Amino acid sequence: MKIMAVRTHILQAELSEALACSRGWYDTRTAMLVEIQTDQGIVGWGECYGPARVTAAVVDCVAPWLIGENPVRTDYLWRMVYARLRDHGQKGVVIQALGGIDIALWDIKGKYFDAPVHQLLGGAQRTQITAYATGLYRRTAADPIHYLAEEASDYVAEGFAALKLRVGFGVQEDAAVTRAVREAIGPTVAIMIDANHAYDSIAAIRLGRMIEQHDIGWFEEPVPPEDIAGYRAVKSVLSIPIAGGECEFTRFGFRELFVTHALDIAQPDTCAAGGLSECKKIADMAEAFGIRYNPHVWGTGIAIAASLQLLAVLPPHTPPSLMPVEPILEFDRTEHPIRQAILLEPVEHVRGVVQVPDGPGLGIEIDRKALARFVAR
Repeated sequence: MKIMAVRTHILQAELSEALACSRGWYDTRTAMLVEIQTDQGIVGWGECYGPARVTAAVVDCVAPWLIGENPVRTDYLWRMVYARLRDHGQKGVVIQALGGIDIALWDIKGKYFDAPVHQLLGGAQRTQITAYATGLYRRTAADPIHYLAEEASDYVAEGFAALKLRVGFGVQEDAAVTRAVREAIGPTVAIMIDANHAYDSIAAIRLGRMIEQHDIGWFEEPVPPEDIAGYRAVKSVLSIPIAGGECEFTRFGFRELFVTHALDIAQPDTCAAGGLSECKKIADMAEAFGIRYNPHVWGTGIAIAASLQLLAVLPPHTPPSLMPVEPILEFDRTEHPIRQAILLEPVEHVRGVVQVPDGPGLGIEIDRKALARFVAR
């Protein structure tokens, strides 16, 4: 089997209402999909996290190197592309592009061997994954304390036992919103917070101390990703577990985070950190260092399906026990017109639980009519 073509699909959709995290306002959602075609008619799909037109340019640059290669040689092809671009991009959009290519190659490999990706990665430890609701962004409405508490209650009513709140809007406001959300959902539902690296270590520590009483599941990206010393400072004084890694890339990038024990929970994005090939290696490293692994997921149904395939094979966070702590899935609940529309059968949750697709490859099929509908102009 040989690769015959590599195509990029840049998609875009406007939102009905603008949303904000600590870094800014967003009124559109975009996606960059990778399609790899073979001479045997097997087609694989991947997704790149990051700026769509930039990652598409990298994939288009790499595509000629892949033509004629055997797509089943996933590790060989990953190393070949990485080596050719090592001098120009060990992190960032180059690796994001490589991640989308790698996911598409694994999709082909699974379809070729008529097996789900998780079987080829070593075999599933679980067939369903508990999900947490990602949402609770700022909106244009006047009172975030009111509308965020209401939104959080809605997630609990849907069956989610955990949710993630966006912070980074000032320590006092963050503390007040966290308290309001905790009061709205009660003591048994888990709350995680995500600052999207809006703070330095001084502000992050101050916020953490103000909200520790609310039983926070983790504090995500409290400081910029380059500030490893800041991560360690925050981690050293708070009882809240510290999470991060969505802005880190490859096993080489995570090595320092693990060696220095800067994190309690690693969060590589499968579509950003190098794809399934690389994220399985990062997960194995995390286990060796006793660091939990819960992937960052922010994309379409392709990103969700790839993350589920990896989550299926990850070991429990805890040593063997009767009550293991299992990895969980980030399940974006914000508006994303493209997310499920591109799938013939959407990947949905039932009372906060998502089934791992068990069809060949990623276990999903793409709706080409939707691709045409959302193509960026």
